[in-house]
Amino acid sequence: MSDTFTTPHPTAPNGSWFSRAETWLDERGKGAWIAAMVLGFIFFWPVGLALLAYMIWSKRMFSGKCSNRRKAHSPFGTHAAYRSSGNTAFDAYKTETLRRLEQEQQDFEAFLERLREAKDKSEFDQFMDDRARAARAPKEEDETV
Repeated sequence: MSDTFTTPHPTAPNGSWFSRAETWLDERGKGAWIAAMVLGFIFFWPVGLALLAYMIWSKRMFSGKCSNRRKAHSPFGTHAAYRSSGNTAFDAYKTETLRRLEQEQQDFEAFLERLREAKDKSEFDQFMDDRARAARAPKEEDETV
């Protein structure tokens, strides 16, 4: 018999109802915890208060623990792009494509920075022109009087 059948799945129906409910809510993320808390407040306020206290005490509200568990099992995790597929030709293509995309992103960010600088310079030049024009206007009025 393999270890697959001896090691329970995180969502397997074992343990107490509380640990199963906690696992179920964790799999659905922080929104599920908040919805459960709101429903607890609506139906029986001490339940909502207890859930709020538990979420704060266990640091579920602030740590992002719920979403991290989902990402760990996701095939599209943060490091999935850098894992080897086993096919060297595909891995070389993927590496080159990722390098090219990163270079394009850097070039685009540099372009945006130049664009912001040009816009800032034109706005500053416009401000200085308006200021100079406003400074000349009273002198011209004084000369006409």
